Amino acid sequence: MDAGNVIFFGTTDFSAAVLETLVQEGYHIGAVVTQPDKPVGRKHKLEASEVKQYALAHGIPVLQPVRLTQEADSVLSLHPDLIISCAYGQLIPVSILEAPKYGCLNIHPSKLPRYRGGAPIQRAVMNGDTETEVCLMEIAAGMDSGVVYARIPAEIGPDETSSELFEQLKEPACELIRSYLPRYLSGELKGEVQDEAGVVLAPNIRREEEQVFFQKEPIRNLYNHLRGLMDTPLGYGMIDGKRIKIARARIEETQVDEVPGTILGFADHAMRVAGIGGVLLVYELQMEGKSRMDADAFRNGSGRQLIGKVFD
Repeated sequence: MDAGNVIFFGTTDFSAAVLETLVQEGYHIGAVVTQPDKPVGRKHKLEASEVKQYALAHGIPVLQPVRLTQEADSVLSLHPDLIISCAYGQLIPVSILEAPKYGCLNIHPSKLPRYRGGAPIQRAVMNGDTETEVCLMEIAAGMDSGVVYARIPAEIGPDETSSELFEQLKEPACELIRSYLPRYLSGELKGEVQDEAGVVLAPNIRREEEQVFFQKEPIRNLYNHLRGLMDTPLGYGMIDGKRIKIARARIEETQVDEVPGTILGFADHAMRVAGIGGVLLVYELQMEGKSRMDADAFRNGSGRQLIGKVFD
């Protein structure tokens, strides 16, 4: 069904996959709205979002409001018939939500009403969830509070990281566009009102949440915490006043007598760290001020000197 002039809101690689599906399915994308270019790396070189890069490569106009609430007229002047959002990064003001004749939809990667907010995938992994969903939903004035038109379930593996889950959920997100958007436009889908009693919030990861504490968190919880922060921003522990970011790890759930946080040594390409109820096997890490390296390279450098020392 023809949706008229579709305006797409999105920023990330996940969003770009949904935008590409809309284009492949023949929808007319009048423009994309994405976050402003951001400085990246030590030289702070401005880098465009994945959505902007895709749009420019396909001749789609791009808007990059710094504060959408103050620049709503730039979107309204496009006369959208339908708005679709996915991982955009700003709240869409009511003046825009009320404009399209076909409404405003969002692709949201969580089992709503569980995980409303900006970090639903990370929070699901950090909390040790074993399943999630990708939802096609109405954008309402409240954060992720609109009715849900369709859901596609997905499992979360016991060792799956948040970055791996992002990749896994791209296909169901695109399937919502292929299979369910036409049914929405034809009026076939009836929205399911969310149960407010089941709401769980998923705010963006705070800087202080990036640190793990071996002496407080049981090994499985600590591992889930780290998985939720891979591959970005990376969780870390403190030792001798310096951060060690943990980029790739597994756990052994076993009885450990050493003080939690003690670096036990190196074996089988891993740095072994005692935890509560097990051992964290660190295969890739990043010392403060250094590049990421595997455990073997770390052992051959300064790693041996840390055996027997304890993370805070």
